[in-house]
Amino acid sequence: MTDPISDFLTRLRNASKAKLDVCVAPHSKMKESIALILKAEGYLSDVSSGVDANGHKTLISKMKYVGDAPSITGLDRVSTPGRRLYYSYTEIPRVLNGLGIAIISTSKGLMKDADCRRHKAGGEIVCNVW
Repeated sequence: MTDPISDFLTRLRNASKAKLDVCVAPHSKMKESIALILKAEGYLSDVSSGVDANGHKTLISKMKYVGDAPSITGLDRVSTPGRRLYYSYTEIPRVLNGLGIAIISTSKGLMKDADCRRHKAGGEIVCNVW
């Protein structure tokens, strides 16, 4: 697999479209940070770690729904392994005029776009969520 972050985002997107209760993905620190940001912003209801049958660590994300509609309307991978996109804190684009969030990898860790502007930290835009 060349892009595990894209795989994780696709699993979340597919789980929300299929109205599944949980989404299980292989664990990594970056995926866990993305999931914790999504939980803090109200896109996921819970995030936990587990172990599968082969003994590999997994990331279990409990999906959140508002009525019958999923809270994750869209997920978009911005920076890919073949095209990295870096922005300074003044140039970070707004997602749906501020209705969505951008997750950015900075030297201070993963942050959402509003926190990057507040802390004056730029970096690589990982994904957009709305």
